Order: sequence, then structure tokens, then C-alpha cells
Amino acid sequence: MKEKPFYITTTLPYVNAEPHVGHALEFIRADIIARWQSLTGHEVFFNTGTDEHGSKIYQKAAQAGISTQAFVDQNAAKFKELLPLLGIQDKVNFVRTTDPHHIAAAQEFWRRVAKNGYIYKKDYAIKYCVGCELEKTDSELVNGRCPLHPLQELEIIQEENYFFKFSAFGPKLAAFYEAHPDFVVPNFRYNEIKAFVSRGLEDFSISRLKSKMPWGIEVPDDPNQVMYVWFDALVNYISAIGWPDDQVRGETVPGAFEKWWVLSGGVVQYCGKDNLRQQSAMWQAMLMAAGLPPSRTIVIDGFVTGEGGVKMSKSLGNTIDPLEIIHEYGTEAMRYFVSRELSPFEDSPFTKEKFKEAYNANLANGVGNLTSRIMKMAADNLPQPISLPAVEYPEAYRQAMDAYNIQAAANIIWQEIGEADRIIQSQAPFKLVKTDREAALLIISDLVARLYKVAYLLAPILPETAETIRGLVEGNSMPTAPLFLRK
Repeated sequence: MKEKPFYITTTLPYVNAEPHVGHALEFIRADIIARWQSLTGHEVFFNTGTDEHGSKIYQKAAQAGISTQAFVDQNAAKFKELLPLLGIQDKVNFVRTTDPHHIAAAQEFWRRVAKNGYIYKKDYAIKYCVGCELEKTDSELVNGRCPLHPLQELEIIQEENYFFKFSAFGPKLAAFYEAHPDFVVPNFRYNEIKAFVSRGLEDFSISRLKSKMPWGIEVPDDPNQVMYVWFDALVNYISAIGWPDDQVRGETVPGAFEKWWVLSGGVVQYCGKDNLRQQSAMWQAMLMAAGLPPSRTIVIDGFVTGEGGVKMSKSLGNTIDPLEIIHEYGTEAMRYFVSRELSPFEDSPFTKEKFKEAYNANLANGVGNLTSRIMKMAADNLPQPISLPAVEYPEAYRQAMDAYNIQAAANIIWQEIGEADRIIQSQAPFKLVKTDREAALLIISDLVARLYKVAYLLAPILPETAETIRGLVEGNSMPTAPLFLRK
């Protein structure tokens, strides 16, 4: 039986600054899940891209003294160029919210929501955080400022804008959450959004006056207004798969939207915990308002923190450049650290010292050293490659990957690595071969099979390392250089 198609997306990074390690985390994790689904028989569509409208970008471009389009072109290129350096598979789709098709899709989405009676216009005044691109209530503020962007002054916006009737969707969202107990991962984040919705929803502004902030998608039939950045950007999840044009190609042939959104059961969306409200409540209400099916799963990452547990952010200036790490340690090292050393759902510290320590202990002295030791014994003593047994994914590994707990899956691999190390230490086949060659060859053959299993399990997480190990095992050869050089 052919598996259902699988659609996964990251959020779209905002291009007001350089890529940072938090972006790398989300790209890598989504890529690992995409590879895992492909390995288990699913046809996969993997989407990412850049979010390019709104106040922050307009202001940054003005500060840089260049046109806003030139500014977003420069920064979007940096994000696109980062992807192969993170080991992201070639088939990833890269959407930009300044793409003509996305602009047309966002305007059509607006028309449908308006036609269904969920958009209206009114005068209002709000406190607005440019950093979040969100309205802030007094209860959300700390010392009068947004806790996520404490260095930025709040803006007071007072004008006539369009509003989305978010308040109409409280009961509908609550019923949807009740019917889909695994919709938000992890569960404690699901409880947060349920509590948020249960307290009652308020309508939110979805446009800005073009005369004050011109950098946005023009509201249909109102050239004086542009779309609020979140309303525009969220539509990328459906514009990327051809909506509204490519829905059905015939009675029996689904279009791209039908295939990837409907037949797949919806999209899996990776995002940070500061996107919980937008992705799991606002966007789902917007889909309902447009008469479209909901997303499938929202996976919420914790924050990457620096020294002292402070969240890394562009506004605080404490980010780590992923390119700097990759240039020193390599792509696979970055993928390892994101997969195993950072919590899949909680906040996690990322320092250069922790990175180096983990690299040496678990890559250079871990899988790298194990591969060299086993393949040296095999090349020296086995006359030909062993007959490799069929390898199956352990059930615990499958369950971890299907639950988006990449760290738990990685821990299973390093348990296998540890067990192979213990066998080498306790049974010392490199010594035993001098006194009982037949017994030693059985142990060495078993170790080679174990190493092959490690490569099999590593494939979605460290694809280059997995391919290298498989080649060594199948050729019964030693690596010409260490897989990971100690730093």
C-alpha cells in the first residue's frame, strides 16, 4: 500500500537581519522529519522560504539607505544560501512572500474571508510591538514593554483598519482541539493555546494605512490599505502548493493543493514557541474563515538560549552565526548538536564551549572513533565484506521520530554506539584474533553489522556520515581520514 503524501514546512524567517542559529535549528529539524518520512515510503513536499513584508523590514531598509525590495532581496538570498550548508535536501521548496504568485494568493484568500463575512473595518488604537509584529495588551507587558523585545519602544497605532473576526472562532477552535488531541506538539504547549482560546478571543487588525507603512500587499479593492504582515505571511503554506489555481486537475487527478493539503491530511508546521498563537489559533481560524481544511500538526520548538539562559534574539544582539560554526566544525556537526544536544521542545543553551565539548565526546571520540576501530579490524581480518542482515528501525526509534522527538531517536543511536564500544572493550577482538581467530572474526563481523545499523539509523539525521559509513562497510575498507577531527 502506498503511503499518503506528507507535507512539512518551517515558518518563514523574517528577513530583517542575518540568519541565526535558531533558524538553523528549525531548518534542520524539519529536514530530518522530511527525510524520515521519505525513508518510510512517503512522497514528501518540504517548504521553507522568507517573510518579507511589514514594519520592521520597512524601517530596516530605510536605516540602511536602500530600497525595501533591494533589502529583502539581499537578505532572502542569505537564507536560501544557508540551506545547503545545513545539509538541507535539494528538493526543498523556497517561497518568498514577495513572489507574484504568493501576492495573488494572499489577495484571493482575503477576498474569500471577506466574502464569508469575517472582515470588517473600524477605527482603533493599540499598543504595537514592531519586533513581534503583534498587538500587545497591558497584561502581556513587563514594565510597559514587550518581554520578547524589551529594548524596543512600543508603538501606539491609531487609525482606521480592517479587522478579522477572530472572536467568532473561540467555540470552533475549542471543538477542533477536542477532536484532535495531538494537534499541537508537545502537549504542554497545546494546553497553553487551549487556555488562551478559552479566555475569549478578540478581533485583530489585519491591515495598515499605506500612507504610513507602504511595504505590504495591497488590500483588494482598497489601494489605501496594505495587509498586516501575519495575515499575508501565513497564506504561504497554501500558496506554496499552488492554491488557489492548482486545486483539481480532473475528476481523478488531484492538483498540488488537493494532494499536499487534503490527501496528506494537512501540513506539519514547525515553529518557535513565540509563534504558538499565530500558528495554532490565528491561522486555523483564518483557514476556517476561508472554508479550507485545517493544518495537520503544529510542532513547537523551545528557544535557543545563550549564556545565563537568555533567549537568543537579533534585538538583543546575542545570536550565534551558524555559518561560523559550520566553517569550523562542518555541517554534520551542526546537525548533530541540534538533534541531540538541544531539547526538542524546551529552551536549550547553545554556547561554543558546549558545542566543542559535545563534538569531541560524541562525534570525534564517538561515532568517528568507533567507525575507524571497527573498520580497521574488518579490513585487517575479514577477507571480504560480510553478508549484511536486513535492518529494521527499532519501534522506540519509530515512535520517537513520529512524535517529532528527534533527540530521543538520536539517543537510541548513541546507545547502539555505546554498546559497540563496550563490546570492543570487554571482548577485545583485536587481541583475541591472535589466540582464537574464529571467535574474534565472529565478534568483528557482529561489530560491522552493528555499525551498519548505526548508519541506517543515522540516515535522516546525519545523511553524509551515514552514507560514508555504509560505503566503508559495503567495501570492507578503512576510512582514508577520520570522520570527525578532534578540535
